Amino acid sequence: MISVLLVDDEPMVCAHLRTILGAADDIEVVDEAHDGAAAVEAVIRHRPDVVLMDLRMPGVDGLAAIERINTLAERPAVVALTTFDADHYVMRALRAGASGFLVKSTPPEDLVGLVRVAADGHTVLSPDAARRLVGASAGAHAARDRAKDLVARLTEREVEVLTCLGEGMSNAGIGRRLHLSEATVKGYVSRMLDKLGCENRTQVGLLAHEAGLTGRSAPGA
Repeated sequence: MISVLLVDDEPMVCAHLRTILGAADDIEVVDEAHDGAAAVEAVIRHRPDVVLMDLRMPGVDGLAAIERINTLAERPAVVALTTFDADHYVMRALRAGASGFLVKSTPPEDLVGLVRVAADGHTVLSPDAARRLVGASAGAHAARDRAKDLVARLTEREVEVLTCLGEGMSNAGIGRRLHLSEATVKGYVSRMLDKLGCENRTQVGLLAHEAGLTGRSAPGA
C-alpha cells in the first residue's frame, strides 16, 4: 500500500483528494493536515510514502514545512500542490527539496498514477508546466546561463540522460530509450547529482529545463 498524507488549509480540497485516492486499491490516505506545522507532525507520526502539500497556508506555510521535512532521516516524497497563480512558490518548493508538483485541477484519472510515480521515487514534473515555471522565474536569464555552464561539465551521454530526466522519465524509461541497463542509468543520475550540485532528481530535471535541453529531439529515438 502507498500511504499518503494530504496537506491543505481547505478541508474541501482534502476531502476531494481523499475521495479520488481512496478509490485506488493500492493507496491509503493515512491523515490530513491543514497547516505546515501539523503536516510535519503528521509525517513524523505516520511516515507516509507521499505527501501532497499545498504551498500557501496560514501560519507555517508549505515551503517551510517542506524544508523541515527535508531534514528528517526518513523523508517521504513531497509533491507540491499549486493553482499556478503563484509560480515563484513552486520554484522555491522544488529547490527546497520537493519531489515535483501537481496542479490542483489535475484530472482524477491522472492523479492516482502520478501519486504512484512519486511513491516509486520518480519526479512528478509536467514538462509543459516546468517550462512555464522556468520562463516565469524572475531570474530566468541568470538561471539559464548558470544551467548551461553546469551542463557544459557533463559528458555527451550524461547530457542525454539529463534530457530524459527533464522529460520526467523513470530510470527504466531512460534505459529503454538509451539502450542502457537500469543500474547504469542509476549510476549516471547519482554522478550527475554530484556534478550539478543538486539534491534530487527533481532539481536535476528542472535544471534540464533551465538549460533548454527538453526542446531537443529525443536522443536515441
